[in-house]
Amino acid sequence: MVDMTPTPSVAPSTPAPVPADAVITVRSLVKRYGDFTAVDGLDLEIHHGEIFALLGPNGAGKTTTVEILEGYRDATTGDVRVLGQDPATAGIDWRSRVGIVLQSTGAFDQLTVAEVVHHFAGYYPDPNDPDTVIAQVGLTEKRDVRTTKLSGGQRRRLDVALAIIGRPELVFLDEPTTGFDPEARRQFWGLIRDLRGLGTTIVLTTHYLDEAEALADRVGVIVGGRLIEVGTPETIGGRAQAQARVTYLGEHGTEVALTDSPTATVAELMTRFGGEVPELTVTRPSLEDVYLQMIGASQ
Repeated sequence: MVDMTPTPSVAPSTPAPVPADAVITVRSLVKRYGDFTAVDGLDLEIHHGEIFALLGPNGAGKTTTVEILEGYRDATTGDVRVLGQDPATAGIDWRSRVGIVLQSTGAFDQLTVAEVVHHFAGYYPDPNDPDTVIAQVGLTEKRDVRTTKLSGGQRRRLDVALAIIGRPELVFLDEPTTGFDPEARRQFWGLIRDLRGLGTTIVLTTHYLDEAEALADRVGVIVGGRLIEVGTPETIGGRAQAQARVTYLGEHGTEVALTDSPTATVAELMTRFGGEVPELTVTRPSLEDVYLQMIGASQ
């Protein structure tokens, strides 16, 4: 006898809704090279107008992920949307909306700053004014200098000028301050904040944890091809709940107390010392501290 009982239907899984302000959405992204999986089921959302820093050790998959977002590589499986389109198939109109600052450039060494920026402006249907862009990146005094004569920091400013000349809605920055001296790095950070102030969404990859902490609205940590956590620099990795480190000069040298209530601990020390506590410092784990703990636990 044939069983005529109908088989219950299984409703297809519903994908997570895409936020209205999402500039980038990634669902279940996988990238394989033969038997090697570089990106393994990654999910990500980046919102309009934010600076998002993608962190991870070498070989973690962050460069592959970013190159897929930029349209330089195809995904093996998964769904990727950048400015509403799949970067793998997006056309020239989409590319004019995206600015990319690569790790290094060496072209156009015999041209001046102004010549290079004006030349690139011709690639776009509605470019920014080249002279305005040169001023925005702080190169007005170098506009007639050949690019081969620029310092490392000035070259990076020129790279940003070329990335924003087409009025991009989204800019990718790949290790933008590598090799900078401290003063040049701080100046460059100001430029990035100015871009965000204009409403530009920025995706930043960097090995400098202080840079991510200073600039990023949110950070994501990728290890082994997986995005293990996303959060603000202040809260990621449980940083906001981590014990404070109270350091002071005691009778036998430097002493350290780990505490969940640093204010009470300092009050106790003030009573103990009758006022001023010698060489008192109160700190919580830095972004670098929690980042190293996170990648260590995931490897």
